[in-house]
Amino acid sequence: MPPSPLSLPAAPPKPPVFRVDIPLLPESAVGSALQLIDLLRGANLLASLRLGAQAPRLAWRLLDAEGLPLAPLPGPLAAYVTPDDGTVAPAPAQALLIPSFHAPDIPAIRAVAARHQALSRQLGIALDAGQKLLTVGNGAWLAAQSGRLNGRQACLPWFYIAGFERDFPGIGHSLGQDLSDDGPWLSCALPSNVNLLAIALVRQALGPELAAACETVMAPDHQRARAALQANAQQHIPATRDSTLARAIAWMEAHLDQPYSLDRLAEAASVSTRTLLRHFQQELSQSPLDHLHSLRCARAKVLLEVTLESVPSIAVACGYADPAAFRRIFVRYTGMAPAEYRKRHALRAPRRRWRVEVK
Repeated sequence: MPPSPLSLPAAPPKPPVFRVDIPLLPESAVGSALQLIDLLRGANLLASLRLGAQAPRLAWRLLDAEGLPLAPLPGPLAAYVTPDDGTVAPAPAQALLIPSFHAPDIPAIRAVAARHQALSRQLGIALDAGQKLLTVGNGAWLAAQSGRLNGRQACLPWFYIAGFERDFPGIGHSLGQDLSDDGPWLSCALPSNVNLLAIALVRQALGPELAAACETVMAPDHQRARAALQANAQQHIPATRDSTLARAIAWMEAHLDQPYSLDRLAEAASVSTRTLLRHFQQELSQSPLDHLHSLRCARAKVLLEVTLESVPSIAVACGYADPAAFRRIFVRYTGMAPAEYRKRHALRAPRRRWRVEVK
C-alpha cells in the first residue's frame, strides 16, 4: 500500500470579529471617529493579553458619504483605514458609528441632516437588520432621522436638547448622563465621552469581563493611579497639605508593607494616639487601621491586575505576613477573593498562555 500522506495539523479557528462601519461625511468631526478606533485598538490589545491569539477582535471600516470604503490614506493615517492585522471581516458590519459633525447652530445641523437623508435611510435599514448604532453629539440627528428610534433615549449636550426635542418629540433624553445605552442605540454627549462609548460597545460585543478590563484602563481612576505609584517601592506620594491626617496618610502610603503600629503612626503625624484616632474618626469615619487596609487592598488590586506574582507574594508586598489574613481582608474590602479578582480584572493572560509548546 502506498504510504499515506502526512496529515497536517488543522489550522486553529479564526477568532470571532465584531466590525464597526464608520461613514464619514464632508461635515464630520473626524477626530471622534479616529479616537474610537484608537480605543478599539486598545480593546483588542487587552483582549489578546487576557485571552491569547484566540481572543475575539473588534474591526472597523471607514466609509465615505456614499457608503463606499475609503481608499488607503498616507502616513500614520493608514492604520485608521485598516485594522491592526490588515484584515477586514467579510461578514456584514454589526454596528455603525456616526460621529458628530461641524455645524454652528441648530439650523445648520438641520441642513446637514437634510443633505444626508440617504445615510439616515441606510441607518434605518441597519437597525432593522439588528445592527447597533453609535452616535456622538449631534450625530444623533442623523440617527433619529431614520424614524426607527421613537421611544428610545438619547444623550446629547445640553445646548442641543431643545432643538432636538422639537425635531424628534418621540425620543427621550438621558439627562445628567454622559452616555445612553438604550437597546440598539449607544449615544454619548461629547467627544470627551467617546471612551464611555467604546467601553459600552466592548460590553455588548465582547462581554462584561473584557469591558471591565477596558474600563480599568480607559476610564479615569485616580485612586488606582495613586495606588500604582505606591506599588513602586521607590516612589511615594507626598502630602499635599501639612495636617495631622495628611501626615499620617503619607506615612501609611510610604510604609504599606510594614507592620501596623498606632504608636509609630501617631509619632509620624506628631500627635498623640488619642488625637490621631479622633482625626480619623471625624474626617474619614474610620480608624487608621481600616484606612490602612483600604490602601493595602488598592495596591493589591493593581498588583493582581498587572503582575503574575503569586497571591502570597502580593500579600507580603502589601504588609500581610499571613496570606490567609490577607485573603479575608481583601474579600471584606472588595467583595471577592484575590484569585477571583485577578481572573476578572487581570490585564494579561495567565502564565500558561505564554508557554511555548515544544512538540
